[in-house]
Amino acid sequence: MFTQSIDPTGVLFLTWLLALVPVALLLVLLAVFRLSAWLAVLIGSLVTYGLAVTVWRMPPIDGLKAYAFGSLTGIWAVDWITVWGVILFNTLQVTGVFEKFRRWLIAQGTADVRVQTMLFAWAFGALLEGLVGFGYPWAFVAPILVSLGIPDINAIRVAAIANNAPVSYGALGAPIIALAAVTGLPLQSLSGSVGHIVAVLALLPPWVLLYLVSGWRGMWEAWPLAVVGSLAYIAGQLPVAVYLGPYLPDVAGAMVCFACLLLLLKAWHPATVRGYGGAPISEEQQASLAGGRHGLGRMEIFEAWLPFIVLIVIVVLWTGPWSAWPRYVPFKLSVEAGSSLVQGGHVAATFAWAPGIGGSAIAASWVVVAVLLRINRHQLKTIAQRTFHQMWGACLVGVFIFGLAYVFNFSGMAASLAYGFSKIGAFYVVVAPILGFIGVALSGSNTSTNAMFGAFQLAVGKILGLPALLLPSLNSVGAEIGKPVAPQTASVGVSTSRFVRNEGEVIRHNFGWTLLLLAYLVAIGAAFYVFAPGVLVLGGG
Repeated sequence: MFTQSIDPTGVLFLTWLLALVPVALLLVLLAVFRLSAWLAVLIGSLVTYGLAVTVWRMPPIDGLKAYAFGSLTGIWAVDWITVWGVILFNTLQVTGVFEKFRRWLIAQGTADVRVQTMLFAWAFGALLEGLVGFGYPWAFVAPILVSLGIPDINAIRVAAIANNAPVSYGALGAPIIALAAVTGLPLQSLSGSVGHIVAVLALLPPWVLLYLVSGWRGMWEAWPLAVVGSLAYIAGQLPVAVYLGPYLPDVAGAMVCFACLLLLLKAWHPATVRGYGGAPISEEQQASLAGGRHGLGRMEIFEAWLPFIVLIVIVVLWTGPWSAWPRYVPFKLSVEAGSSLVQGGHVAATFAWAPGIGGSAIAASWVVVAVLLRINRHQLKTIAQRTFHQMWGACLVGVFIFGLAYVFNFSGMAASLAYGFSKIGAFYVVVAPILGFIGVALSGSNTSTNAMFGAFQLAVGKILGLPALLLPSLNSVGAEIGKPVAPQTASVGVSTSRFVRNEGEVIRHNFGWTLLLLAYLVAIGAAFYVFAPGVLVLGGG
Protein backbone atom coordinates (compact mmCIF):
# COMPACT_ATOMS: atom_id res chain seq x y z
CA MET A 1 0.00 0.00 0.00
CA PHE A 2 1.23 3.49 -0.90
CA THR A 3 2.38 5.55 2.10
CA GLN A 4 2.32 9.34 1.87
CA SER A 5 5.46 11.44 2.35
CA ILE A 6 5.21 14.60 4.43
CA ASP A 7 8.31 16.19 2.83
CA PRO A 8 9.14 14.45 -0.46
CA THR A 9 11.69 17.07 -1.59
CA GLY A 10 13.64 17.05 1.68
CA VAL A 11 13.22 20.83 1.95
CA LEU A 12 9.99 21.66 3.78
CA PHE A 13 9.65 25.16 2.32
CA LEU A 14 10.07 23.83 -1.23
CA THR A 15 7.55 21.05 -0.55
CA TRP A 16 5.12 23.64 0.82
CA LEU A 17 5.54 25.80 -2.29
CA LEU A 18 4.95 22.85 -4.62
CA ALA A 19 1.82 21.91 -2.67
CA LEU A 20 0.58 25.46 -3.23
CA VAL A 21 0.95 25.15 -7.02
CA PRO A 22 -2.63 23.86 -7.66
CA VAL A 23 -4.05 26.74 -5.63
CA ALA A 24 -1.88 29.37 -7.33
CA LEU A 25 -2.56 27.87 -10.76
CA LEU A 26 -6.32 28.11 -10.28
CA LEU A 27 -5.92 31.73 -9.16
CA VAL A 28 -3.95 32.62 -12.29
CA LEU A 29 -6.23 30.74 -14.68
CA LEU A 30 -9.41 32.25 -13.24
CA ALA A 31 -8.36 35.76 -12.23
CA VAL A 32 -5.67 36.55 -14.83
CA PHE A 33 -6.52 34.47 -17.90
CA ARG A 34 -10.25 34.49 -17.06
CA LEU A 35 -10.80 30.91 -18.20
CA SER A 36 -14.14 29.28 -17.62
CA ALA A 37 -14.24 27.58 -14.23
CA TRP A 38 -14.64 24.08 -15.67
CA LEU A 39 -11.63 24.47 -17.97
CA ALA A 40 -9.47 26.01 -15.25
CA VAL A 41 -10.30 23.17 -12.85
CA LEU A 42 -9.62 20.55 -15.56
CA ILE A 43 -6.16 22.02 -16.18
CA GLY A 44 -5.62 22.23 -12.43
CA SER A 45 -6.57 18.56 -12.13
CA LEU A 46 -3.97 17.50 -14.69
CA VAL A 47 -1.23 19.54 -13.01
CA THR A 48 -2.20 18.25 -9.55
CA TYR A 49 -2.10 14.64 -10.78
CA GLY A 50 1.29 15.23 -12.41
CA LEU A 51 2.76 16.68 -9.21
CA ALA A 52 1.24 13.90 -7.12
CA VAL A 53 2.86 11.20 -9.28
CA THR A 54 6.27 12.83 -9.87
CA VAL A 55 6.93 14.60 -6.55
CA TRP A 56 4.81 12.77 -3.96
CA ARG A 57 5.37 9.38 -5.69
CA MET A 58 1.69 8.48 -5.77
CA PRO A 59 1.13 5.24 -7.74
CA PRO A 60 -0.50 6.29 -11.04
CA ILE A 61 -3.23 3.62 -10.97
CA ASP A 62 -4.17 4.35 -7.35
CA GLY A 63 -4.20 8.05 -8.25
CA LEU A 64 -6.57 7.43 -11.16
CA LYS A 65 -8.85 5.49 -8.83
CA ALA A 66 -8.79 8.35 -6.32
CA TYR A 67 -9.61 10.84 -9.09
CA ALA A 68 -12.45 8.67 -10.41
CA PHE A 69 -13.95 8.15 -6.95
CA GLY A 70 -13.74 11.90 -6.34
CA SER A 71 -15.44 12.68 -9.63
CA LEU A 72 -18.24 10.21 -8.87
CA THR A 73 -18.68 11.88 -5.48
CA GLY A 74 -18.92 15.28 -7.17
CA ILE A 75 -21.58 13.98 -9.54
CA TRP A 76 -23.69 12.22 -6.95
CA ALA A 77 -23.20 14.30 -3.80
CA VAL A 78 -23.26 17.76 -5.42
CA ASP A 79 -24.34 17.83 -9.08
CA TRP A 80 -27.34 15.61 -8.33
CA ILE A 81 -28.54 18.23 -5.83
CA THR A 82 -27.77 21.41 -7.74
CA VAL A 83 -29.26 20.20 -11.03
CA TRP A 84 -32.57 19.31 -9.41
CA GLY A 85 -32.58 22.60 -7.52
CA VAL A 86 -32.17 24.51 -10.79
CA ILE A 87 -34.79 22.32 -12.52
CA LEU A 88 -37.24 23.15 -9.74
CA PHE A 89 -36.46 26.87 -9.99
CA ASN A 90 -36.78 26.86 -13.78
CA THR A 91 -40.11 25.05 -13.46
CA LEU A 92 -41.40 27.89 -11.29
CA GLN A 93 -40.24 30.40 -13.88
CA VAL A 94 -41.59 28.62 -16.95
CA THR A 95 -45.02 28.01 -15.37
CA GLY A 96 -45.32 31.61 -14.15
CA VAL A 97 -45.44 30.60 -10.49
CA PHE A 98 -42.26 32.48 -9.69
CA GLU A 99 -43.68 35.67 -11.21
CA LYS A 100 -46.80 35.34 -9.04
CA PHE A 101 -44.64 34.89 -5.98
CA ARG A 102 -42.56 37.94 -6.93
CA ARG A 103 -45.68 40.10 -7.47
CA TRP A 104 -47.13 39.02 -4.14
CA LEU A 105 -43.84 39.74 -2.39
CA ILE A 106 -43.43 43.23 -3.86
CA ALA A 107 -46.98 44.08 -2.85
CA GLN A 108 -46.09 43.38 0.79
CA GLY A 109 -43.49 46.13 0.80
CA THR A 110 -43.93 49.85 1.32
CA ALA A 111 -42.32 52.76 -0.47
CA ASP A 112 -39.54 52.79 2.14
CA VAL A 113 -36.28 51.57 0.61
CA ARG A 114 -35.21 49.98 3.90
CA VAL A 115 -38.31 47.79 4.07
CA GLN A 116 -37.86 46.80 0.44
CA THR A 117 -34.21 45.94 1.02
CA MET A 118 -34.95 43.67 3.97
CA LEU A 119 -37.79 41.87 2.20
CA PHE A 120 -36.22 41.45 -1.22
CA ALA A 121 -32.44 41.43 -0.72
CA TRP A 122 -32.24 39.79 2.71
CA ALA A 123 -35.23 37.42 2.97
CA PHE A 124 -35.96 36.70 -0.69
CA GLY A 125 -32.25 36.51 -1.51
CA ALA A 126 -31.80 33.86 1.20
CA LEU A 127 -34.65 31.84 -0.29
CA LEU A 128 -33.08 31.93 -3.77
CA GLU A 129 -29.66 31.03 -2.37
CA GLY A 130 -31.13 28.11 -0.48
CA LEU A 131 -32.82 26.77 -3.61
CA VAL A 132 -30.36 27.52 -6.40
CA GLY A 133 -27.22 29.43 -5.34
CA PHE A 134 -24.39 29.99 -7.87
CA GLY A 135 -24.98 33.76 -8.15
CA TYR A 136 -28.64 33.54 -9.16
CA PRO A 137 -29.82 35.57 -6.12
CA TRP A 138 -27.88 38.56 -7.45
CA ALA A 139 -29.31 38.11 -10.92
CA PHE A 140 -32.92 38.09 -9.70
CA VAL A 141 -32.81 40.42 -6.70
CA ALA A 142 -30.79 43.25 -8.24
CA PRO A 143 -33.33 44.06 -11.03
CA ILE A 144 -36.11 44.21 -8.41
CA LEU A 145 -34.06 46.69 -6.37
CA VAL A 146 -33.30 48.75 -9.49
CA SER A 147 -37.03 48.93 -10.26
CA LEU A 148 -37.50 50.30 -6.74
CA GLY A 149 -35.10 53.20 -7.26
CA ILE A 150 -31.62 51.90 -6.30
CA PRO A 151 -28.85 52.61 -8.87
CA ASP A 152 -27.80 49.42 -10.65
CA ILE A 153 -24.25 48.98 -9.36
CA ASN A 154 -25.41 49.70 -5.81
CA ALA A 155 -28.35 47.31 -6.24
CA ILE A 156 -25.92 44.56 -7.22
CA ARG A 157 -23.77 45.33 -4.16
CA VAL A 158 -26.78 45.21 -1.85
CA ALA A 159 -27.88 41.89 -3.36
CA ALA A 160 -24.34 40.50 -3.01
CA ILE A 161 -23.84 41.58 0.63
CA ALA A 162 -27.30 40.26 1.55
CA ASN A 163 -26.30 36.96 -0.04
CA ASN A 164 -23.35 36.48 2.37
CA ALA A 165 -24.94 34.70 5.33
CA PRO A 166 -26.98 32.10 3.34
CA VAL A 167 -24.13 30.94 1.06
CA SER A 168 -22.79 28.24 3.40
CA TYR A 169 -26.04 26.31 2.87
CA GLY A 170 -26.61 27.41 -0.72
CA ALA A 171 -28.14 25.12 -3.32
CA LEU A 172 -29.92 22.90 -0.79
CA GLY A 173 -26.89 22.13 1.35
CA ALA A 174 -24.42 21.31 -1.43
CA PRO A 175 -21.42 23.13 0.18
CA ILE A 176 -21.78 21.28 3.50
CA ILE A 177 -22.35 17.96 1.73
CA ALA A 178 -19.13 18.54 -0.22
CA LEU A 179 -17.27 19.39 2.99
CA ALA A 180 -18.48 16.20 4.66
CA ALA A 181 -17.50 14.16 1.59
CA VAL A 182 -13.86 15.28 1.56
CA THR A 183 -13.28 15.39 5.34
CA GLY A 184 -15.17 12.28 6.40
CA LEU A 185 -16.75 14.31 9.21
CA PRO A 186 -20.42 13.60 10.05
CA LEU A 187 -22.74 15.67 7.86
CA GLN A 188 -25.04 16.53 10.75
CA SER A 189 -22.15 17.70 12.94
CA LEU A 190 -20.74 19.93 10.20
CA SER A 191 -24.17 21.37 9.50
CA GLY A 192 -24.58 22.29 13.15
CA SER A 193 -21.11 23.79 13.61
CA VAL A 194 -21.41 25.93 10.48
CA GLY A 195 -24.92 26.88 11.60
CA HIS A 196 -23.64 28.28 14.90
CA ILE A 197 -21.00 30.41 13.17
CA VAL A 198 -23.45 31.62 10.53
CA ALA A 199 -25.97 32.51 13.25
CA VAL A 200 -23.49 34.97 14.78
CA LEU A 201 -22.37 36.22 11.38
CA ALA A 202 -25.98 36.94 10.36
CA LEU A 203 -26.32 39.56 13.10
CA LEU A 204 -24.29 42.13 11.14
CA PRO A 205 -25.33 42.17 7.42
CA PRO A 206 -28.85 43.63 7.95
CA TRP A 207 -27.28 46.70 9.58
CA VAL A 208 -24.83 47.02 6.67
CA LEU A 209 -27.69 46.77 4.17
CA LEU A 210 -29.70 49.49 5.89
CA TYR A 211 -26.62 51.73 5.94
CA LEU A 212 -25.90 51.12 2.26
CA VAL A 213 -29.38 52.19 1.17
CA SER A 214 -30.12 54.98 3.66
CA GLY A 215 -26.99 56.15 5.52
CA TRP A 216 -26.37 56.32 9.27
CA ARG A 217 -29.53 58.20 10.16
CA GLY A 218 -31.74 55.96 8.08
CA MET A 219 -30.10 52.86 9.56
CA TRP A 220 -30.71 53.88 13.18
CA GLU A 221 -34.29 54.95 12.46
CA ALA A 222 -35.05 51.51 11.07
CA TRP A 223 -33.27 49.45 13.75
CA PRO A 224 -36.33 47.16 14.28
CA LEU A 225 -35.91 45.93 10.69
CA ALA A 226 -32.29 44.95 11.33
CA VAL A 227 -33.05 43.28 14.66
CA VAL A 228 -36.11 41.36 13.47
CA GLY A 229 -34.55 40.52 10.09
CA SER A 230 -31.40 39.02 11.60
CA LEU A 231 -33.00 37.24 14.57
CA ALA A 232 -35.86 35.84 12.47
CA TYR A 233 -33.46 34.41 9.89
CA ILE A 234 -31.40 32.85 12.68
CA ALA A 235 -34.53 31.45 14.35
CA GLY A 236 -35.33 29.53 11.16
CA GLN A 237 -31.80 28.71 10.09
CA LEU A 238 -30.07 27.51 13.26
CA PRO A 239 -32.49 24.82 14.55
CA VAL A 240 -32.82 23.32 11.06
CA ALA A 241 -29.03 23.31 10.60
CA VAL A 242 -28.44 21.66 13.96
CA TYR A 243 -31.28 19.14 14.09
CA LEU A 244 -32.30 18.43 10.47
CA GLY A 245 -29.10 18.89 8.47
CA PRO A 246 -27.84 21.18 5.70
CA TYR A 247 -30.61 20.91 3.12
CA LEU A 248 -33.10 23.55 4.27
CA PRO A 249 -31.56 26.05 6.75
CA ASP A 250 -31.70 28.89 4.20
CA VAL A 251 -35.23 28.07 3.07
CA ALA A 252 -36.45 27.85 6.68
CA GLY A 253 -34.57 31.01 7.65
CA ALA A 254 -36.06 32.91 4.71
CA MET A 255 -39.61 31.74 5.45
CA VAL A 256 -39.41 32.68 9.14
CA CYS A 257 -37.83 35.99 8.19
CA PHE A 258 -40.65 36.78 5.75
CA ALA A 259 -43.28 36.00 8.35
CA CYS A 260 -41.66 38.03 11.12
CA LEU A 261 -40.95 41.05 8.93
CA LEU A 262 -44.54 41.10 7.66
CA LEU A 263 -45.83 40.85 11.23
CA LEU A 264 -43.50 43.68 12.25
CA LEU A 265 -44.84 45.89 9.45
CA LYS A 266 -48.40 45.42 10.71
CA ALA A 267 -47.39 46.94 14.07
CA TRP A 268 -44.56 49.31 13.13
CA HIS A 269 -43.38 51.48 10.25
CA PRO A 270 -40.41 53.87 10.04
CA ALA A 271 -41.43 57.31 11.29
CA THR A 272 -40.10 58.88 8.09
CA VAL A 273 -40.46 57.12 4.75
CA ARG A 274 -37.08 57.31 3.02
CA GLY A 275 -35.86 56.57 -0.48
CA TYR A 276 -32.43 55.50 -1.63
CA GLY A 277 -29.72 57.59 0.02
CA GLY A 278 -31.94 58.37 3.01
CA ALA A 279 -33.86 61.30 1.52
CA PRO A 280 -37.48 61.58 2.73
CA ILE A 281 -40.01 61.00 -0.04
CA SER A 282 -43.32 62.77 -0.52
CA GLU A 283 -46.75 61.18 -0.31
CA GLU A 284 -47.06 61.40 -4.10
CA GLN A 285 -43.77 59.54 -4.52
CA GLN A 286 -44.86 57.02 -1.92
CA ALA A 287 -48.00 56.29 -3.88
CA SER A 288 -46.00 55.67 -7.07
CA LEU A 289 -43.34 53.53 -5.40
CA ALA A 290 -45.46 51.45 -3.04
CA GLY A 291 -46.16 47.90 -4.04
CA GLY A 292 -49.90 48.41 -4.40
CA ARG A 293 -52.16 45.49 -5.22
CA HIS A 294 -50.69 42.31 -6.63
CA GLY A 295 -53.92 41.37 -8.41
CA LEU A 296 -53.75 37.74 -7.29
CA GLY A 297 -56.61 35.72 -5.89
CA ARG A 298 -56.27 33.50 -2.85
CA MET A 299 -55.79 30.37 -4.94
CA GLU A 300 -53.07 32.06 -7.00
CA ILE A 301 -51.25 33.10 -3.82
CA PHE A 302 -51.55 29.54 -2.54
CA GLU A 303 -50.21 28.26 -5.87
CA ALA A 304 -47.25 30.64 -5.58
CA TRP A 305 -46.35 29.22 -2.16
CA LEU A 306 -47.23 25.60 -2.93
CA PRO A 307 -43.87 24.50 -4.46
CA PHE A 308 -41.97 25.78 -1.43
CA ILE A 309 -44.35 23.99 0.91
CA VAL A 310 -43.96 20.75 -1.06
CA LEU A 311 -40.17 21.08 -1.08
CA ILE A 312 -39.95 21.67 2.66
CA VAL A 313 -42.32 18.85 3.59
CA ILE A 314 -40.72 16.21 1.35
CA VAL A 315 -37.09 17.13 2.10
CA VAL A 316 -37.73 17.25 5.86
CA LEU A 317 -39.52 13.88 5.86
CA TRP A 318 -36.94 12.35 3.53
CA THR A 319 -33.68 13.62 5.06
CA GLY A 320 -34.53 14.19 8.74
CA PRO A 321 -32.81 12.20 11.49
CA TRP A 322 -35.85 9.88 11.63
CA SER A 323 -35.25 8.74 8.04
CA ALA A 324 -32.91 5.88 7.14
CA TRP A 325 -33.03 6.54 3.37
CA PRO A 326 -30.03 8.91 3.15
CA ARG A 327 -27.90 6.48 5.17
CA TYR A 328 -28.56 3.45 2.99
CA VAL A 329 -25.35 2.68 1.05
CA PRO A 330 -25.54 -0.40 -1.22
CA PHE A 331 -21.85 -0.26 -2.12
CA LYS A 332 -18.62 1.68 -1.74
CA LEU A 333 -15.53 2.09 -3.90
CA SER A 334 -12.33 2.93 -2.06
CA VAL A 335 -8.55 3.09 -2.34
CA GLU A 336 -6.34 3.53 0.74
CA ALA A 337 -2.94 5.00 1.53
CA GLY A 338 -0.81 5.22 4.64
CA SER A 339 -1.11 8.59 6.38
CA SER A 340 1.89 10.89 6.66
CA LEU A 341 0.35 12.70 9.64
CA VAL A 342 -0.87 9.83 11.82
CA GLN A 343 1.56 7.04 12.69
CA GLY A 344 0.01 3.78 11.50
CA GLY A 345 -3.06 5.64 10.26
CA HIS A 346 -4.71 5.47 6.87
CA VAL A 347 -6.43 7.84 4.49
CA ALA A 348 -8.93 6.72 1.90
CA ALA A 349 -10.47 8.07 -1.28
CA THR A 350 -14.00 6.72 -1.18
CA PHE A 351 -17.15 6.93 -3.25
CA ALA A 352 -20.19 5.77 -1.32
CA TRP A 353 -23.33 5.46 -3.42
CA ALA A 354 -26.33 6.38 -1.32
CA PRO A 355 -29.42 6.45 -3.59
CA GLY A 356 -31.56 8.17 -0.97
CA ILE A 357 -29.45 11.32 -0.50
CA GLY A 358 -30.92 14.81 -0.49
CA GLY A 359 -30.76 15.21 -4.25
CA SER A 360 -33.20 12.36 -4.63
CA ALA A 361 -35.54 14.08 -2.17
CA ILE A 362 -35.40 17.23 -4.30
CA ALA A 363 -36.08 15.16 -7.44
CA ALA A 364 -39.13 13.66 -5.73
CA SER A 365 -40.26 17.17 -4.74
CA TRP A 366 -39.98 18.30 -8.35
CA VAL A 367 -42.10 15.37 -9.56
CA VAL A 368 -44.86 16.30 -7.09
CA VAL A 369 -44.64 19.99 -8.03
CA ALA A 370 -44.69 19.16 -11.76
CA VAL A 371 -47.85 17.08 -11.31
CA LEU A 372 -49.57 19.72 -9.18
CA LEU A 373 -48.69 22.49 -11.67
CA ARG A 374 -49.67 20.24 -14.61
CA ILE A 375 -46.67 21.14 -16.75
CA ASN A 376 -46.99 20.20 -20.41
CA ARG A 377 -44.50 18.74 -22.88
CA HIS A 378 -43.46 22.11 -24.28
CA GLN A 379 -42.79 23.49 -20.80
CA LEU A 380 -40.81 20.38 -19.90
CA LYS A 381 -38.63 20.81 -22.99
CA THR A 382 -38.02 24.47 -22.15
CA ILE A 383 -37.10 23.57 -18.57
CA ALA A 384 -34.64 20.91 -19.76
CA GLN A 385 -33.00 23.19 -22.33
CA ARG A 386 -32.69 26.09 -19.91
CA THR A 387 -31.24 23.88 -17.17
CA PHE A 388 -28.68 22.34 -19.52
CA HIS A 389 -27.59 25.79 -20.74
CA GLN A 390 -27.19 27.04 -17.17
CA MET A 391 -25.66 24.00 -15.54
CA TRP A 392 -23.39 22.05 -17.91
CA GLY A 393 -20.33 24.08 -16.91
CA ALA A 394 -21.14 23.95 -13.20
CA CYS A 395 -21.61 20.18 -13.41
CA LEU A 396 -18.20 19.75 -15.03
CA VAL A 397 -16.68 21.86 -12.26
CA GLY A 398 -18.22 19.42 -9.77
CA VAL A 399 -16.60 16.49 -11.59
CA PHE A 400 -13.13 18.02 -11.96
CA ILE A 401 -12.81 19.85 -8.62
CA PHE A 402 -13.67 16.73 -6.63
CA GLY A 403 -11.24 14.65 -8.67
CA LEU A 404 -8.57 17.29 -8.02
CA ALA A 405 -9.42 17.46 -4.31
CA TYR A 406 -9.32 13.68 -3.86
CA VAL A 407 -5.90 13.41 -5.54
CA PHE A 408 -4.66 16.43 -3.56
CA ASN A 409 -5.65 14.66 -0.33
CA PHE A 410 -4.81 11.05 -1.28
CA SER A 411 -1.31 11.82 -2.56
CA GLY A 412 -0.29 13.62 0.63
CA MET A 413 -0.12 17.11 -0.91
CA ALA A 414 -2.79 18.37 1.47
CA ALA A 415 -0.94 16.86 4.44
CA SER A 416 2.31 18.53 3.37
CA LEU A 417 0.56 21.86 2.99
CA ALA A 418 -1.12 21.40 6.37
CA TYR A 419 2.17 20.54 8.02
CA GLY A 420 3.74 23.72 6.67
CA PHE A 421 0.87 25.90 7.79
CA SER A 422 0.80 24.23 11.21
CA LYS A 423 4.07 26.01 11.99
CA ILE A 424 1.95 29.14 12.48
CA GLY A 425 0.50 27.57 15.63
CA ALA A 426 -2.87 28.48 17.15
CA PHE A 427 -2.77 31.79 15.22
CA TYR A 428 -3.86 29.67 12.25
CA VAL A 429 -7.43 30.14 13.51
CA VAL A 430 -7.15 33.62 11.98
CA VAL A 431 -5.76 32.25 8.69
CA ALA A 432 -8.39 29.52 8.14
CA PRO A 433 -11.31 31.77 7.09
CA ILE A 434 -8.98 33.88 4.95
CA LEU A 435 -8.02 30.77 2.97
CA GLY A 436 -11.72 30.02 2.47
CA PHE A 437 -12.14 33.62 1.28
CA ILE A 438 -9.29 33.17 -1.21
CA GLY A 439 -10.58 29.77 -2.29
CA VAL A 440 -13.97 31.07 -3.36
CA ALA A 441 -12.26 33.81 -5.33
CA LEU A 442 -10.50 31.02 -7.22
CA SER A 443 -13.46 28.78 -7.92
CA GLY A 444 -16.47 31.08 -7.50
CA SER A 445 -18.13 28.32 -5.49
CA ASN A 446 -18.37 27.58 -1.78
CA THR A 447 -18.92 23.95 -2.75
CA SER A 448 -15.70 23.82 -4.77
CA THR A 449 -13.76 25.66 -2.03
CA ASN A 450 -14.86 23.14 0.57
CA ALA A 451 -13.87 20.30 -1.77
CA MET A 452 -10.45 21.84 -2.35
CA PHE A 453 -9.52 22.92 1.19
CA GLY A 454 -11.79 20.93 3.51
CA ALA A 455 -9.50 17.95 4.19
CA PHE A 456 -6.47 20.24 4.35
CA GLN A 457 -8.14 22.37 7.04
CA LEU A 458 -9.07 19.24 8.98
CA ALA A 459 -5.46 18.04 8.81
CA VAL A 460 -4.09 21.33 10.16
CA GLY A 461 -6.58 21.16 13.01
CA LYS A 462 -5.44 17.65 13.92
CA ILE A 463 -1.79 18.71 13.97
CA LEU A 464 -2.56 21.72 16.19
CA GLY A 465 -5.00 19.87 18.43
CA LEU A 466 -7.88 22.22 17.59
CA PRO A 467 -11.58 21.25 17.81
CA ALA A 468 -12.28 18.94 14.86
CA LEU A 469 -15.03 21.03 13.31
CA LEU A 470 -13.45 24.47 13.84
CA LEU A 471 -11.21 24.92 10.80
CA PRO A 472 -13.41 23.16 8.20
CA SER A 473 -16.36 25.26 9.40
CA LEU A 474 -14.37 28.50 9.25
CA ASN A 475 -13.23 27.53 5.75
CA SER A 476 -16.84 27.18 4.64
CA VAL A 477 -18.03 30.44 6.20
CA GLY A 478 -14.92 32.28 4.98
CA ALA A 479 -15.86 31.17 1.49
CA GLU A 480 -19.32 32.66 1.83
CA ILE A 481 -17.79 36.03 2.78
CA GLY A 482 -15.76 36.00 -0.44
CA LYS A 483 -18.68 35.39 -2.80
CA PRO A 484 -19.25 39.11 -3.61
CA VAL A 485 -15.74 39.27 -5.11
CA ALA A 486 -15.70 35.86 -6.82
CA PRO A 487 -15.40 36.32 -10.61
CA GLN A 488 -17.44 33.24 -11.50
CA THR A 489 -20.27 34.22 -9.15
CA ALA A 490 -20.20 37.79 -10.39
CA SER A 491 -20.48 36.65 -14.00
CA VAL A 492 -23.82 35.01 -13.17
CA GLY A 493 -24.90 37.77 -10.81
CA VAL A 494 -24.51 40.57 -13.37
CA SER A 495 -26.20 38.60 -16.17
CA THR A 496 -29.38 40.69 -15.84
CA SER A 497 -27.57 44.04 -15.67
CA ARG A 498 -25.47 46.32 -17.89
CA PHE A 499 -22.31 44.94 -16.28
CA VAL A 500 -22.22 41.75 -18.35
CA ARG A 501 -18.54 41.00 -19.10
CA ASN A 502 -17.63 43.95 -16.86
CA GLU A 503 -17.63 42.05 -13.58
CA GLY A 504 -14.41 43.77 -12.49
CA GLU A 505 -16.18 47.05 -11.76
CA VAL A 506 -18.75 45.26 -9.61
CA ILE A 507 -16.07 43.28 -7.76
CA ARG A 508 -14.15 46.47 -6.95
CA HIS A 509 -17.38 48.07 -5.74
CA ASN A 510 -18.03 45.14 -3.39
CA PHE A 511 -14.50 44.58 -2.12
CA GLY A 512 -14.31 46.93 0.86
CA TRP A 513 -17.44 45.60 2.52
CA THR A 514 -16.32 42.00 2.11
CA LEU A 515 -13.12 42.83 4.02
CA LEU A 516 -15.21 44.27 6.87
CA LEU A 517 -17.29 41.10 7.04
CA LEU A 518 -14.14 38.95 6.82
CA ALA A 519 -12.64 40.76 9.81
CA TYR A 520 -15.91 40.17 11.68
CA LEU A 521 -15.74 36.46 10.83
CA VAL A 522 -12.12 36.22 12.03
CA ALA A 523 -13.27 37.67 15.36
CA ILE A 524 -16.17 35.19 15.50
CA GLY A 525 -13.84 32.25 14.85
CA ALA A 526 -11.42 33.37 17.55
CA ALA A 527 -14.31 33.86 20.00
CA PHE A 528 -15.66 30.35 19.38
CA TYR A 529 -12.18 28.88 19.84
CA VAL A 530 -11.60 30.72 23.12
CA PHE A 531 -15.07 30.83 24.69
CA ALA A 532 -17.18 28.05 23.11
CA PRO A 533 -14.93 25.30 21.72
CA GLY A 534 -17.44 22.64 22.77
CA VAL A 535 -19.75 23.69 19.96
CA LEU A 536 -17.08 22.76 17.42
CA VAL A 537 -16.02 19.32 18.63
CA LEU A 538 -17.61 16.13 17.38
CA GLY A 539 -20.68 15.52 19.48
CA GLY A 540 -20.73 19.18 20.58
CA GLY A 541 -24.02 20.96 20.72
